[in-house]
Amino acid sequence: MKTLKNQKVIILGGSSGLGLATAQAAAAEGAEVVIVSSNQQRIDKALQTLPVNSKGFSVSLDKEENIKTFFEMIGNFDHLVYTAGENISMSMVDDTEIEKGKDFFTIRFWGAFAAIKYGKPHINEGGSINLMSGNFGQRPAAGYSLGATICGAMDAFTRAMAVELAPIRVNNIAAGIIDTNLWNNMNEADREGFFNHLENTLLLKRVGQSEDIAQAFVYLMKQTYTTGQSLIIDGGAVLV
Repeated sequence: MKTLKNQKVIILGGSSGLGLATAQAAAAEGAEVVIVSSNQQRIDKALQTLPVNSKGFSVSLDKEENIKTFFEMIGNFDHLVYTAGENISMSMVDDTEIEKGKDFFTIRFWGAFAAIKYGKPHINEGGSINLMSGNFGQRPAAGYSLGATICGAMDAFTRAMAVELAPIRVNNIAAGIIDTNLWNNMNEADREGFFNHLENTLLLKRVGQSEDIAQAFVYLMKQTYTTGQSLIIDGGAVLV
């Protein structure tokens, strides 16, 4: 496995949660990290936790032109990590507003699509692209129709890009429930009850943490003989 020392890692969605944890883990391996987010205040706060050679840029990832401009400006790099996404929302089919449902794909899917479209010409030899989905595609539950659909789309997109962009490596993390601010749309009591249920039912008896996903991303950046894969990191949730 290669080292990340002196490698340049671009993390879209890197100012908080899974993205920031990945930036911190990559930096600990000696990488130069560049975090991208739409929120300058979060970027400034995140940079305080990263080495001085780290950089941050405010980019709204819901617009293709913004993503194109960013990659034209940033120059060559080694690894792209895409973790951007809005707060998680669950609803039954009868309660889902389809137009709002379409918005769910804007950043999570089309943002990743545009990042690959405009980022791939700048990836150095031996580099990688690393995407983000979830285990809902393998183990959906009632109310997870949108979540399962986007996860399935990202899994398929990963395989398609691995073929199309070879020898650039393209992989995906299919995460389980991770304790991040993406669950802040639930009230505190409901979230606590949900996490307690997971701790009682998951094989590993705990809710995932951002660092669990960060270490998986670092692994995929360093593992030079893996492509087109969705690595499930979920505490064994798909088995119970």
